[in-house]
Amino acid sequence: MTVTVKVLDGDQTAGLEEQLKTVFAEAFAEPPYGKGTPDVERAFRRFRSQVRRRGFRAAVAFDGETVVGMAYGYPLAANTGWWDTLTDPVPEELRHEDGTRTFGLFELAVRPAWRRRGVAGEMHRALVNGLDNQRVMLNSRPEATAAQAAYRAWGYHQVGTAIPWDGAAEHDVMLLEL
Repeated sequence: MTVTVKVLDGDQTAGLEEQLKTVFAEAFAEPPYGKGTPDVERAFRRFRSQVRRRGFRAAVAFDGETVVGMAYGYPLAANTGWWDTLTDPVPEELRHEDGTRTFGLFELAVRPAWRRRGVAGEMHRALVNGLDNQRVMLNSRPEATAAQAAYRAWGYHQVGTAIPWDGAAEHDVMLLEL
């Protein structure tokens, strides 16, 4: 079957929660992530509030009726704490947020059986196409070499290193100017 990508709003995306959990569980079980059931549950507690955020947008990949990939995010609030997780400070002009400047890409994942078919790139293009934001920001594990290569090929560059939550590994903070 052919994979199709649909751009969805928060309500539409929320309706796919169980299938998105499967994507997350399969994609992030592998190294360097090693995520298990408790991590999936934690991520989807966040997901339930994320889909209600202003400007939430998702690009979801389907093989027939089966969800095989997801990419989603929303504009960072003016008072976002994202920049506060960086290990080294960045200039104020880089970290300034106004609620519309930066689209935060919070998840991008493809189930292993559907990788290396261009699904991630197609979802990313669909997600960012038509955004009114000036840039897109994401965190990525440096050890996730395939993801890192894709982000760089799509035009992202590293602006810092962050520890996004207590106990997290270091992540590269990457920015794409739109």
